[in-house]
Amino acid sequence: MKYMEQRQQIVDFGKKLITEKLTTGTGGNISIFIREDNVMLISPSGIPYNETKPEDIVVLDLEGNIVEGTRKPSSEYHMHCIFYQKTEHINSVVHTHSDYATAVACLLQDIEPLHYIIGSVGDRVRCCEYKTFGTQELADEAYRVMGNNNGILLGNHGALAVGANCEEAFSVAKDIEFLAKLKIRAEAIGKPALLNSEQMEVVVEKFGTYGQQ
Repeated sequence: MKYMEQRQQIVDFGKKLITEKLTTGTGGNISIFIREDNVMLISPSGIPYNETKPEDIVVLDLEGNIVEGTRKPSSEYHMHCIFYQKTEHINSVVHTHSDYATAVACLLQDIEPLHYIIGSVGDRVRCCEYKTFGTQELADEAYRVMGNNNGILLGNHGALAVGANCEEAFSVAKDIEFLAKLKIRAEAIGKPALLNSEQMEVVVEKFGTYGQQ
């Protein structure tokens, strides 16, 4: 069985989706792209994260054909494939159904720059229109709305985060949930003060050099 390290990563981060309250049940999905082999590994459909084993992870080509595995892949594989097909820097996608992000997504609202942490995502967290789950139509809409950012809200659905690796994508997913929580709580009190475009330029630039390079 190939790609044991990446399989284990998906298993481990899948469990973190539950422990860090980014989804419930079997909602959401995680994938990793093996660029040199042009295949992706994705979590299986309908298996609880705490029960998922490395051998349950499904290996697909970028047309959605199973290369290795006996399980049915996540129904959202289209929404993962499109980022690997059309970008050169994204190697992991994390999709969540976290409470606050999903609540904002059900309002079809963007999360505007009310806190500097939004710089890990981009200039704002945009929300795409509702499209039926598990369809190419949803994948196309998610890719269009994502643009150069690292995360979006999926209308009436949840959140989607991307990164150079699984750890980065998962971190963005956590930041989106934090920002959605801030938006809901701040707007319950009043109108949040937003960072202006000049301030956001500085924030985005600083996030580009944040951490250990």
